[in-house]
Amino acid sequence: MSELPYKLAKGKHKVIAGAVRDDPLEDLKAAIDRDYVHVKFTETKGGTELGFRLDKEYTDLSKGDFEKGTGTVRLAGNLNLDGVDVRCEADLDLSTPELKGTGHLVILEKKEEEEEKEKEKEKEDKPN
Repeated sequence: MSELPYKLAKGKHKVIAGAVRDDPLEDLKAAIDRDYVHVKFTETKGGTELGFRLDKEYTDLSKGDFEKGTGTVRLAGNLNLDGVDVRCEADLDLSTPELKGTGHLVILEKKEEEEEKEKEKEKEDKPN
């Protein structure tokens, strides 16, 4: 099992917007409009670029102004990294050329394990 998801779940890590080409702000805005973004963790060996569908519950675009290139946006979404279900959360500064920021992963598999244990307990509690 890879340690990468657990490493990225501890503390904050440097990130940049991924999959951007000519105009980073315009490219990121287009990705957000498609509800699918890429975030690159820059401090891993070779960098780790993750793509994910935006989760509206955890994503916050209200503090960013794409027209002026100011403020920050929080991008968040679920994915599976090396067999581990995680949520990526990244705060990107729209005023930086590479749309730099910080991010981390939240491990989700513990919640699934808890749900599975509850289902098993319900089966045990049901009379035959």
